[in-house]
Amino acid sequence: LPLLLFTVTASALDRQPNADYRARRVALAQQLGGGVVVLFAKSEPRGPDALFAFHQDENFYYLTGWREPGAALLIAGAVPAGGKNEAHPYTEILFLPPHNPSQERWTGPKLGPDDPEAAKVTGFDRVEALDRLRDEIAHLLPPTRATIYADLPSYDNPAPTANSLDWLARGNAFPVYVKFEDVKPLLTPMRMVKDGGEVALIRKAVDASVAAHLAAMHAVRPGMNEREVAALMHYEFERRGCERPAYEPIVGAGVHSTVLHYEADDGPISDGDVVLLDVAGEYSYYASDITRTPPANGKFSPRQRELYNIVLGAQEAAIAAFRAGQSHLSGDSADSLNKVATDYFNSHGKDLHGRTLGRYFIHGLGHQVGLNVHDVADPALPLDKGMVFTLEPGLYIPEEKIGIRIEDMFYVDEAGRLVRLTAALPRTAEEVEKTMAVR
Repeated sequence: LPLLLFTVTASALDRQPNADYRARRVALAQQLGGGVVVLFAKSEPRGPDALFAFHQDENFYYLTGWREPGAALLIAGAVPAGGKNEAHPYTEILFLPPHNPSQERWTGPKLGPDDPEAAKVTGFDRVEALDRLRDEIAHLLPPTRATIYADLPSYDNPAPTANSLDWLARGNAFPVYVKFEDVKPLLTPMRMVKDGGEVALIRKAVDASVAAHLAAMHAVRPGMNEREVAALMHYEFERRGCERPAYEPIVGAGVHSTVLHYEADDGPISDGDVVLLDVAGEYSYYASDITRTPPANGKFSPRQRELYNIVLGAQEAAIAAFRAGQSHLSGDSADSLNKVATDYFNSHGKDLHGRTLGRYFIHGLGHQVGLNVHDVADPALPLDKGMVFTLEPGLYIPEEKIGIRIEDMFYVDEAGRLVRLTAALPRTAEEVEKTMAVR
């Protein structure tokens, strides 16, 4: 197929320079100790799944920037000669499936391995046909004690690699001495630290989502339906470049605001409600995650304002306690920001029965954000330079029909300072009410 047609099709989303993805592949190869990495892209959706847009596997995309289905990746670090091992240089190969003209009439043109510009377009040293994968693996594996690193399945990640490896194994593609290791422990620390290009894409997702929250604050009022607000916010972040929601939007009024993962978004918004808005978009594969809780009529009641300020105070306490290279999001240790927020709740305010409020903080304080809204993370590692995460304290009191969450996104810059990426969005009760006064 003509390269020009492919290029126009592929340019719909932002993408980092090829050199950024290559740098990640090289960094991963340096950790392999003579092993090789074999990863597979997701397959093209078929049957009922074909009604939904294709979305690439996160680890595959992180290393390749490649958005098309059916590809495979092979990486091997440089190996010196020694013993029975033959020397070979650093090797990276992207394998592409052959053209399927019939399928491409339905889902659009794809880049094939026979395209003379394939290496230039993808940024790989070599691009080969997918049916050469078995031979290339055999060529790179050492004669003894070979390790293949793959994206092995886990409870929350079925991993496209798993079925593909089974297929290769049934075809006797691997010697009996090969062992398999999960590549995720090697990739997770890499993905936790965002490079400048990743932060720029996250900022675009955040900025579009901030605009959506501002639009909602100007529009929300008693008599509306939750779905109207969700639809407005979806429109606002998509018109600014987000390709899809980063997660299922949550718009909950009144008692619905106390349901953490309320997804119906179909209830009435009444006078006197607070409206919890946990809505954000994904820009070129990078997520954002923002929550605000405005009052439906534009003015907090005294009790709503009291609780709102306590939630804000818990977030401010966590911000003040943050230390790059020391702080953790979770846990009960002295350096846990979650403990800081919980302690704040237990020392400020009471419920209607005189009990402390910590019992109503029923989720963690935050999470990493990147290629997934709940991005990969190693909780043993402290928050440090280059990391992007949320701080989202909340109180959820069904008896009072009040749920309040304030969720902002933060980035740790090269000086170790905490930067609030959502700084353009009103956060205090006074700022929220002032914004809502403009209808």
